[in-house]
Amino acid sequence: MKIIISIAALSALTAVILGALAAHGLKGTLSPASLASFKTAVSYQMYHSLALLLVAALPQLKRNLATLAAWSFILGIVLFSGSIYLLTLAQLSWLGPVTPIGGVTLMIGWGLVLTAAVKGDTDG
Repeated sequence: MKIIISIAALSALTAVILGALAAHGLKGTLSPASLASFKTAVSYQMYHSLALLLVAALPQLKRNLATLAAWSFILGIVLFSGSIYLLTLAQLSWLGPVTPIGGVTLMIGWGLVLTAAVKGDTDG
């Protein structure tokens, strides 16, 4: 889980940096709709970075399922937030279909967290 915690911290750090960029550097550059999309990507990245930390830290979760959930969150962050960043900043419109795949990957991660909780240590 050390690698998951490291990735979570790096992802959260990146989300803060990109959030600052959105707040201070992109207002005059992006359209209001693109800026809103960018901020949504930052929010989802931060939420799921924190979720990664929780998944790594909660000992009552069934470990193999928690690990799958963590990797699902990582993939979801890359696909969902990453595609939105590239769509808004580089206008790579061909990435549009990737965003919902990332969203589904995040949902799968939450389903795995639920399963890891149900199948994990119920004494805690």
